[in-house]
Amino acid sequence: MSTSHSVPTLDNIFLAAERLRGVINHTPIFFNAHLSEQYGANIYLKREDLQTVRSYKIRGAYNKMASLTPEALAGGVVCASAGNHAQGVAYACRKMEVKGAIFMPTTTPAQKVKQVRLFGQEWIEIHLVGDTYDDAYHASMAYRDSTNAVFVHPFDDLQVIEGQGTVGLEIFKDADFKIDYLLMAIGGGGLASGISTVFKQLSPKTQLIGVEPEGSPTMHKSIQEGHVVTLDNIDKFVDGAAVKRAGDITFDICSKSLNQILLVPEGKVCSSILQLYNEEAIVAEPAGALTVAALDLIKEDIKGKNVVVLISGGNNDITRTEEIKERSLLYEGLKHYFIIRFPQRSGAFREFLNVLGPNDDIARFEYVKKTNREQGPALVGIELKSREDFAPLIERMDANRVVYEYLNDQPDLFQFMV
Repeated sequence: MSTSHSVPTLDNIFLAAERLRGVINHTPIFFNAHLSEQYGANIYLKREDLQTVRSYKIRGAYNKMASLTPEALAGGVVCASAGNHAQGVAYACRKMEVKGAIFMPTTTPAQKVKQVRLFGQEWIEIHLVGDTYDDAYHASMAYRDSTNAVFVHPFDDLQVIEGQGTVGLEIFKDADFKIDYLLMAIGGGGLASGISTVFKQLSPKTQLIGVEPEGSPTMHKSIQEGHVVTLDNIDKFVDGAAVKRAGDITFDICSKSLNQILLVPEGKVCSSILQLYNEEAIVAEPAGALTVAALDLIKEDIKGKNVVVLISGGNNDITRTEEIKERSLLYEGLKHYFIIRFPQRSGAFREFLNVLGPNDDIARFEYVKKTNREQGPALVGIELKSREDFAPLIERMDANRVVYEYLNDQPDLFQFMV
């Protein structure tokens, strides 16, 4: 039965946990020795990357659908998503034997489309529409209006929020210690709203920290302005947490319940993805690594404290590995791009090589010889062993009168060239 309450309640989150029993994994909380040592705190990871469909999204999707009447379900369900929500809805459709229509942008990686099909099998139909999520969303609304299908919202829905809130119940039940800090990613705010509903009642002294990507500070900006705002442009790299507009219900809850929202640069998220993989063999998607990346921003506050960090998902596309490495190196100050104008004579490049330090590595070189010019421009990418090697490199280039333009701090030119 569908409920008519206007805010999520703890009772309904307990009810959601009952509905989800046998459907989802009760995911573990693990003490993490590396991070604990790094920050001088007791850091625990809540591993929703080990969830069915490899993210928490199945909880909200299934709870929403399981709360509908048989009559409503007979008309099927519809959603728009390019990621984890689509997989959650697809899995719920197959499990409940309900027909589902899933709208995804045509730009969705083939691997994600395949995963959705795998989870939903014959119970779903996938519609690839338009170039953006907004295009897919509008097409899904048109589908809903022309059929009797129920729209399953990715975050701004009470039953979806209550489903996500079961993550909070598990954390509270499994932690045999006082939780001082709890960090969770925010996209539209469904997860943070559900978890904070639990903790505000069961553990009111726990500091609830939301984390957003710096390039998509939707909830942060909305709370700052005092109302829900729509961002014109966002960086979509942290795709699981990059939305232009937060939810109305979620804004209301997050603005009252969260103690703080931290904004993390996308490059730092990439460094955390690589750290989790290299040190822990954890495959976290960008949104899943957001919370780990945020620990640096509160490292003084959490010393000696018990901290639970939610890894929200592990659907990382392997084809993005090079981009993740590149963004990490740029953020850490270890990779620098220049346009260098070489004199058009033999030996010019060898002279430039002598300018480089013993640990500097040319990672990219693109040169077009121009016969009618005295100088020929080349795009040169230099990888350093240490951030501190950059200033001496620039000093040597200037002393040797290398004619160059530095690209890292020119975002428009950088994106075009690199």
